[in-house]
Amino acid sequence: MATADRSAEVTWNGTLQEGSGTLQTGSGAVKDLGVTWASRVEKSDGRTSPEELIAAAHASCFAMAFSGTLGRGGTPPEQLRVSATVSLNPKEGGGFQVTNSKLVVRGRVPGLDQAAFAEAARRAEQGCPVSNALRNSLQIDVEATLEG
Repeated sequence: MATADRSAEVTWNGTLQEGSGTLQTGSGAVKDLGVTWASRVEKSDGRTSPEELIAAAHASCFAMAFSGTLGRGGTPPEQLRVSATVSLNPKEGGGFQVTNSKLVVRGRVPGLDQAAFAEAARRAEQGCPVSNALRNSLQIDVEATLEG
């Protein structure tokens, strides 16, 4: 039995290029979030894409993993700001593929220097459940900067 199951549902109408979908999460936190092919490969225009949703999941999971890693190390963070950029690129032979996720974290952690912050970020990425789900499918990079 899973510790937690979460769900989302999309209703899609029409063809790939001209159609559109509406995303809702099982929690109700996200309702009627629009998604289109154009929002995926051209301009978002107020809509989302699967890659943006992967980026949101990766950034939030990594922030939690990093906070936990730092806390277990006796240096809990004052603040972590994490962004993730997930890239969709053409695939050799046709189609598309998600190729990488770049995590950028900036944080304030009393008692830690830059080298220790970067090492803790590396360890946190290795323990992040979303990173581990993605690891064999795409490249994951981490850029960690300790702020004064």
